[in-house]
Amino acid sequence: MSAPAPGVPLPADKHLLPALTDPAEHADYIRAHHPGADLAHSPGVILLYQSSLAAHATRRPGTRPLERWVSADLHRTAEGVVLCSGFGRGAPAAGLIVEQLIALGARAIITIGTAATLTDILHPGDLVICQDALRGEGLSHHYLPPGRYADPDPDLTGRLEAATNALGAAAHRGRAWTTDALYRESAAEVQQYAAEEALVADMEAAGVLAVTRYRKVPAAAAFAVADSLVRRAPRTNAPQTGDGLRLLLRAAALALTDRCEPAERQGPHPG
Repeated sequence: MSAPAPGVPLPADKHLLPALTDPAEHADYIRAHHPGADLAHSPGVILLYQSSLAAHATRRPGTRPLERWVSADLHRTAEGVVLCSGFGRGAPAAGLIVEQLIALGARAIITIGTAATLTDILHPGDLVICQDALRGEGLSHHYLPPGRYADPDPDLTGRLEAATNALGAAAHRGRAWTTDALYRESAAEVQQYAAEEALVADMEAAGVLAVTRYRKVPAAAAFAVADSLVRRAPRTNAPQTGDGLRLLLRAAALALTDRCEPAERQGPHPG
């Protein structure tokens, strides 16, 4: 095992070290009690963080709840896409759930949520498709080699962007800065990361993209702007942000179902 890298309290080869625990163990335990716990027949999973968006999504006709296979609320849409909500905020919470979902057979992941803009060109309700994510959180360093960015799957990201455009929204493609420390964001960081062409700050994208890259499952991320770190003002819950989230939800469902063959979408949906 190599020595910790400067400034990072982890071995530089942490991503290569074998883990003592395996999410497959959790999946085996769940299936022993719930034989139908299988996500392999779904086109994919959409992670939802805002309770208002989850409530909207689960009220759609044909959407029904699944058993509580993980520490989150699961619903399946009429198209077979699984919605996952109620698991908390931040990269550690999202990463844990993603590990469990993948162990249960999830074939693709899209994470959608709110973000704060780092630039004056974006306003509440504007949409950003994640090009890559600055790894300002801690989780990704357990999964990927030392580096600055976590990348989404290019094909799924392209499908998500195309679906967003098809729904009539002009989404921006850009970099996100992911941080665990919501209340420790600083003006110096905003200036530095904006200079690196980061458009928004969020709390989950880099972690989710790192876990899915490690597990070789395609993933993408998108955001609706909710507030600004450039011109600080209290968040106002602008209706445009909710509109943007709902549009991203529709686009994510389209992107996931589009990447599956028609025969796959007609397969069994256990649970």
